[in-house]
Amino acid sequence: MTHRQYFKLAIPLILSGLSVPLLGAVDTAVAGRLEQAAYIGGVAVGSLIFNNMYWLFGFLRVSTTGFTAQALGAKQDDQLAYACFRPMLIALVMGIILIIAQKPILLASMQLIGGSEAVLQQASIYFNIRIWGAPFALINYVITGWLLGMSKVKWTLVSQLLVNVLNMLLSIWFALVLQYGVAGIAVATLVSEIFGVIIGLLIMRYSGRLSLEHLQIGKLFQPGHLKRMLVVNRDLFLRTVCLLIMTSLFMAQGARMDETTLAGNAILLQLHYLLAYVFSGLANASSIIAGRAVGEGSHQGYRRAYSLSAVWGVMFAVLLALLLLSFPTGIISFFTANPEVQLVVREHMIWIALYSIAGVWGLQLEGIFSGVTQVWAIRNGIFISLLIYVPVQWLAVIYLGNHGLWLAFVTFHLMRTVCTSVYTRKVERLVCIK
Repeated sequence: MTHRQYFKLAIPLILSGLSVPLLGAVDTAVAGRLEQAAYIGGVAVGSLIFNNMYWLFGFLRVSTTGFTAQALGAKQDDQLAYACFRPMLIALVMGIILIIAQKPILLASMQLIGGSEAVLQQASIYFNIRIWGAPFALINYVITGWLLGMSKVKWTLVSQLLVNVLNMLLSIWFALVLQYGVAGIAVATLVSEIFGVIIGLLIMRYSGRLSLEHLQIGKLFQPGHLKRMLVVNRDLFLRTVCLLIMTSLFMAQGARMDETTLAGNAILLQLHYLLAYVFSGLANASSIIAGRAVGEGSHQGYRRAYSLSAVWGVMFAVLLALLLLSFPTGIISFFTANPEVQLVVREHMIWIALYSIAGVWGLQLEGIFSGVTQVWAIRNGIFISLLIYVPVQWLAVIYLGNHGLWLAFVTFHLMRTVCTSVYTRKVERLVCIK
């Protein structure tokens, strides 16, 4: 794997990652064209519920990529099929459970988020329609993971862009032209999620590598393979829970700040998410390379994943940090014209630049470890980081205010890098590459 090949693999993955938040963003943008402000709030709250809920099931994509890449490297066509259909069954079951449990999920979410009666009413309309797409949304995670594991990154990008374009057009048509309001926006997103599954299955079918001939129902539920997959998914789920706890603690503390600081923090978080999606694209590329190397039994290929991740991760981290610090005015003005909010963002921009440097290698290691399905190391690293984060946030905010909050944020990601790095040698021994 050359640097050029790695770059060609990573760029579509980065673009694909950046398209992830577009579904909620498109819905919110269309709602902004409706008459009542409650429509915007309702869609924003509804999108937040689904973003957080589906975030917990992100392990379906990550683990599927790892198992698929390993099967591809080992040239095991039967395992390619099982790497797809085992997690797809989990996605289907979990999606149905979410539909069954929709009322308590909605009630709990409303209690937690809060809002005016009008906003919550519109959020309920949005939720009650879009929840029926839960099985399709989760199956889409599996399809995306399988295509990534097969290195079909361009097709992954194409399918996601098609889904987002369809969602945008249908949202405009149902909500604005036919005047169905928030219900129209929700229906558009539901249809788009179903369309995503259909187009994904078609791409998989015509990839020529997903053969049902090797599929046997008995082997599909083979205890050894099924247990391994469930353990990997469990650890990735726990990793996401730790991230969600950290984010919730950060947001809860930030909510106690004044409105101007709160608005500035919201923009800073958006900048952080943009950087995180870029780094995740690189991590996905590393995951594919590492998983394939383990399948092939290539120690050189596995070590190559580390060197490529280090070079490109550091390069992107430094360049993005310099970009943030060199052109803050242009970047900030894109998000807000309020001079007071701009000042808050400018004063705290250094923390996002530091996040870029501190967090990049942790994300690259997560990509490599998930590619070889040794995700216990990711779970342990992020759990220790959370334990360190809690007292740091408490103390730093007392003495440094909002700067202390961002100091704790950067500390968490730095510890994520340090604590995950501790397991590098052990993971290499466990994958048994000679």
